Amino acid sequence: MLAAALATPVAGAEGPLVVLLDGDAKLWEQWSTAAGWRFLAPWANMQDAPLDERILALEKRLAEERSRAPFDPHRVYLAGQGGGAAAVFYVASRVPDLWAAAVALGGTARPAVDSNRLFGANTTNLPVLWISGNKEDQPLARRMQQAGYNLDFRLEETADANMIFQWLAARRRDPHPATADCETGATNFSRCYWITITAFNAAARNDALASTRVPPVGTGAQLALGGFGFDPNDRGPGVLVNWLPPGYKGPLELKDRIVAIAGKPVRDAAAYIELMDSITEEKPVAVMIQRGNQRLRRETRITVPPRAEVVTARVQGRYLPELQEIQILSRAIASMRLEIPAEWVGAALNWNGANLGKAESAGCWLLEEKKGLLDARRCP
Repeated sequence: MLAAALATPVAGAEGPLVVLLDGDAKLWEQWSTAAGWRFLAPWANMQDAPLDERILALEKRLAEERSRAPFDPHRVYLAGQGGGAAAVFYVASRVPDLWAAAVALGGTARPAVDSNRLFGANTTNLPVLWISGNKEDQPLARRMQQAGYNLDFRLEETADANMIFQWLAARRRDPHPATADCETGATNFSRCYWITITAFNAAARNDALASTRVPPVGTGAQLALGGFGFDPNDRGPGVLVNWLPPGYKGPLELKDRIVAIAGKPVRDAAAYIELMDSITEEKPVAVMIQRGNQRLRRETRITVPPRAEVVTARVQGRYLPELQEIQILSRAIASMRLEIPAEWVGAALNWNGANLGKAESAGCWLLEEKKGLLDARRCP
């Protein structure tokens, strides 16, 4: 059971905000209120929408919320629990510059890793705390850390709310960090703090910037039974269905157990995961479902989705005050916008080794490549 001790309330009208993607909303709201923090569960009525669409709606929702009841934009914290943990890892990689820090309680990072869209560089300035009671999560956590994912993994049976809020409170978002480093394969997720990619060019190679993708564990194969959730640590028999999306119209019901696939018994959730990981081609299969005392046979397919965002772009920006220089390294990028703060005015602009003059004023600067030549100028 989660501890009830909470952090000291924060004074002031513009205090921190906790944004819960999924989990026990009543519990998180109770914790946030006791700490003197504001609380928001923006996806409560958006579970049917694709994940990327929900992410794009987040920034708009945060802006609306701030105009209604002010909060500190530099102390906005992302959270998820259980089945919502995977979304925390994914959202942190997609839009890192919205958050000061993130926390995932329980759950697994596996769906986020297997999305092929998790990039370690994106969390350079965004620490993510993962509290798990399952030692089987350690190899996956190491896989993420090895790719540069800024992960603080803690193997603990219980989570102390006081510790969680103190850990979050120690982190603050910097809109202009001295180092900004992001990788993406999607044009609608191309902002990286003070850098925004405006045009891609796959031919613009740069061997100095390797990919920071967290490599998927398996092939992504799954049964075409509609989205369903299960506890990867369930000991069986079979796979216990413990979550179905709102409006689900497939053949499953909550508490069903998938006990056989293609005539072969499924021992437990771990065996199911291992089986799916080994499948590389789509094929029709029959599954056996245990529903109470009934055994139901259903025809379906195993699908293997194509890997998403195979080709990516990466940008790494650094402000070096001792050299009075802004250094930009990029791969697969034709143009980008820089938002220069007042304290950086006068710094030299250097893009992939080319000196482009000085940033003579604060605000938006456009860097672009045309016919092999690099140029920097004020945004039109």
